[in-house]
Amino acid sequence: MNQIRNQLIKFMTGRYGADKLGRFLTATAFVLLVAGLFIRNPWVDFIAAAVLLVSYYRMFSRNIRRRFEENQKFERVSFSIAETFRRWRFRLQQGSKFHIYKCPSCGQKIRVPRGKGKIKIHCPKCNTDFIKKS
Repeated sequence: MNQIRNQLIKFMTGRYGADKLGRFLTATAFVLLVAGLFIRNPWVDFIAAAVLLVSYYRMFSRNIRRRFEENQKFERVSFSIAETFRRWRFRLQQGSKFHIYKCPSCGQKIRVPRGKGKIKIHCPKCNTDFIKKS
């Protein structure tokens, strides 16, 4: 057993290995394979196999710099998508407790608690005061 492990380590030396993009591609291929069981379309199976091949190609590649750059691009895109959903969820959570107004002079967003009636709002950025209903 130890000999097989050493051979695998020797084989993977100098190769890129698994990363976040590789795990995403593998999971996508698995989901497509499971979906192919229900859809019964040969194209779904073909696409799943192609995605899995790309995943293994990246894993066994010796061009580490190129695979690293691909992974960095993927992480930037996935972060921006996740951040969009985090902001959306935060706005939904805050919307029930607070009003968010923009300052009429500078456009700064100001969060004000709901249910306080007419209040005078002070902008911390430009020191403008304005009246709004909360």
